[in-house]
Amino acid sequence: MKLNERFIIFHADDEAMLVAQGGEDFSGLVRGSEAFGDILELLKEDTSEEALIAAMADRYDAPVEVLTKDIRDALAKLRDIGAIVD
Repeated sequence: MKLNERFIIFHADDEAMLVAQGGEDFSGLVRGSEAFGDILELLKEDTSEEALIAAMADRYDAPVEVLTKDIRDALAKLRDIGAIVD
């Protein structure tokens, strides 16, 4: 899976924003935490859910179960708006 190239990532302070450039059913802005921004950055390259979980576990001191749930929730929302290409 990979981030759809029609979406752009912006970072401001401790917040990440994802913006659709057009041509998608979704038109708007998605805001999230710095960790959400890390997920988006990892999705710039083709990756798997397992690789995302491993990369985030290296970056954050959190239980793997919590990271897994948060990543799955983020991926579901990104899929809903067409921001991920599988």
